[in-house]
Amino acid sequence: MARELLAQDSVTTTLERITASATELVEGCDAAGILVLHGTRVESLAPTDPFVTESDALQQQAGEGPCFDAARSSQGARVFRIADLTTEHQRWPAYAPRAQALGVGSMMGFLLFTDEEDLGALNLYSRKPGAFTPDSETAGWLLASHAAVAFSSARTHAQMEQAVATRHIIGEAMGIVMGTHRLTEDEAFAVLRRYSQENNIKLREVARRVCEGGTLS
Repeated sequence: MARELLAQDSVTTTLERITASATELVEGCDAAGILVLHGTRVESLAPTDPFVTESDALQQQAGEGPCFDAARSSQGARVFRIADLTTEHQRWPAYAPRAQALGVGSMMGFLLFTDEEDLGALNLYSRKPGAFTPDSETAGWLLASHAAVAFSSARTHAQMEQAVATRHIIGEAMGIVMGTHRLTEDEAFAVLRRYSQENNIKLREVARRVCEGGTLS
């Protein structure tokens, strides 16, 4: 499973393989998803069932919930296991009753992190109360540990690919500007950068416009 995770060709397929593995390998798991917090906004990634996304949306609306807590890097536990959501109405009064109405019986969550960064939380759901055992928690923790490394690796690879693509298109744009205005490489780059700053447009977008239109105007 670890080798398979690292062999995926994009961040999206890596995350989908992570959540699918949870439903395959963790006893009691009916559905899984990854929740990432951007301030107070929740992003649901690779959900295996629509009610995972609905649960995440409920937590965003309520501003509370177990997955919400787990995804915070400086608050909450790195692992949680809720045997029965009906017993958590006092802890999360706005979320728990509505999640129960969705059909959530029990939950587990694991912070996805590496030494360098916090990534979010891997959340596992069961429609039955008491579905997750200590063995389920151990299996989930092992999966989350591998998943964090694979997630980070995939994201780093995607960022590197984007950086290479950006460098390539900027190079093309510089060549066009150099040829059109008979400028040196440094002068052409300065022209692109100045236009980017003066017009508050990202340098990559400026370069794309030059490549497509042959000019900055």
